[in-house]
Amino acid sequence: MSELKLEAKSFFDYIENGVLVGSRCLNCGHISLPQRYICPKCKSDQAELIEFSGKGKLAAFTVIYVPATEMLAAGYDAKHPYMVGIVALDEGPRISAQIVGMDLSDPQKIMIGTPLKMTSLDRVMGEAQKKVLAFEPAEME
Repeated sequence: MSELKLEAKSFFDYIENGVLVGSRCLNCGHISLPQRYICPKCKSDQAELIEFSGKGKLAAFTVIYVPATEMLAAGYDAKHPYMVGIVALDEGPRISAQIVGMDLSDPQKIMIGTPLKMTSLDRVMGEAQKKVLAFEPAEME
């Protein structure tokens, strides 16, 4: 791992490389996602960069039929909805991300608690192609 950096860009650089990172406060042990210099719990400036397993469970979700402009450009619309969810990571923190690989034809059948694993999606943003954080169903272990 490289040096802990406050700026959001480094969080997204790690996503580009398929790694989900955060920070752990060396004073109180609080875990932050994305990484932070200052602990939101005890205000300590002593932190270390940590790598998450990328595994978790679906905690909440919504299926979106009227997409934002960026998602419309990615091919989503009323006939091709997408899902966004809150993932409770195995290490504790929760994160919002697109959820892929789920049957959206009947959202009532999607189960809270479904095991998920990190993946990424290639998305055109302006002139560049970027990888964005997503999660997909994980096989039960």
